[in-house]
Amino acid sequence: MKINREMYYDRVHACWTGKNIGGTMGTPYEGKREMLNIDGFSSPKGEPLANDDLDLQLIWLCAVEDRGIRNITPQLLGEYWLNYIVPHWNEYGIAKANMKLGIAPPYSGEYHNEKWKNSNGAWIRTEVWACLFPGFPKYAAAYAYRDACVDHGMGEGTYAAMFVAAMESAAFFETDVQKLIDVGLSYIPKESRVAKSVRLAVRLYLDKMDFKTARNAVVKETEDLGWFQAPANVAFVILGLLYGEGDYKKSMIHAINCGDDTDCTGATIGSIMGIMHGSSFVPDDWAEYIGDSITSVAIDMSYMRRPRSCTELTERIANLLPSVLKAYRVYAAFTDGETEREKIGALEICDFEIPRTGLSIDFPDLVYAKGRVEFDRCIVAPGDTLTLTFVFKNMMPDPKYLNIVLSLPDGWSADRTDISMHLPQPNNASPTAYADVRITVGETVHTANQIYAKAGAAGRITSAVLPIPIWGN
Repeated sequence: MKINREMYYDRVHACWTGKNIGGTMGTPYEGKREMLNIDGFSSPKGEPLANDDLDLQLIWLCAVEDRGIRNITPQLLGEYWLNYIVPHWNEYGIAKANMKLGIAPPYSGEYHNEKWKNSNGAWIRTEVWACLFPGFPKYAAAYAYRDACVDHGMGEGTYAAMFVAAMESAAFFETDVQKLIDVGLSYIPKESRVAKSVRLAVRLYLDKMDFKTARNAVVKETEDLGWFQAPANVAFVILGLLYGEGDYKKSMIHAINCGDDTDCTGATIGSIMGIMHGSSFVPDDWAEYIGDSITSVAIDMSYMRRPRSCTELTERIANLLPSVLKAYRVYAAFTDGETEREKIGALEICDFEIPRTGLSIDFPDLVYAKGRVEFDRCIVAPGDTLTLTFVFKNMMPDPKYLNIVLSLPDGWSADRTDISMHLPQPNNASPTAYADVRITVGETVHTANQIYAKAGAAGRITSAVLPIPIWGN
């Protein structure tokens, strides 16, 4: 892959400038339930307002710089949450409280989080993954999932993050809004509420419904979820993009005028359109009004490594790009010539596998195999049953046999504690192996209970132990 340096820098910088513009314009109206009628900024010139939508991504960037892209897991991001993310708002506070009890992601986004796991905190912080994987939505969506599940589990908030990240990544190579929507939808379950709301927004636009009626229809369709929830607000972004019909100002103002989480919808419009078209598309008067600096509110202000401007943020992401892509065997180089990328059609193919049972935890890297455990529940009472599904894929050319040994809490039992899995060669028609284990909970259930799974293959030198926490009801 060859990437024109000027094009990439320009679009990434336009992404963050747009994020700042939309966040600043929308923040004064955050939480308004009525339809609005704004026409621009209501804050002082040259003073971008602080926005957690952007703040958290500064910490994720530092995590990638510190640890390398391959080591970015939900658990690692959870540790950065505990160190550097200050607020306790809604799902932020719930997830941090859970992690302080030892409840690891994705449990941390599920436990006592029924109201907020469907909300907006994750899809608004996806641009960093899109900019690190330009034109590779499968990777952007995968990392958006790892990020979002920390505080949203497998709620609609996580699906929204995967949808938006895929759209933003594809926008480096595609400017047709409908095609970008199709890319995003291919990465989330068809039956999810986010997908339903997005399809409704598209249908209303294609049916030539007037904008106000379309907005009210989205509100009506999602009213059972309440306010500050992802399905409606993502749909507001889609309404802005569609009814704005390619006009930057009109698109952003439409999205903000829908009300609700206005800083999030405006900021996301700005970032997507910046990626699609670059700085020349950002209105000069708005770009000048907002400036280049980043004002922070949601992160530890003593953390000196955070980027302080959109320009610095752009440069640091660009510095990471070749190594991030190389980690996935994409050999990228900056060039002064044309951008060349093979298999552009692959933008419309989703090959990221959403855990079948919703919740999952990745095994530590076995080098020769990649695996996870999926589970159908994380909270149990005495006598309950739960199913663990072990999912592994061979990462080396030779077929092998993987052995998993389970260690259970006292008094708990399983239909088997010694599992053998055949891992076929990676080019096999069915390269992924599955094994289900049914566990019966004993009479003694503590607040925190640990199942341990040790995995290793005969003739290999690497093994891994995965603690699987199960919580008492």
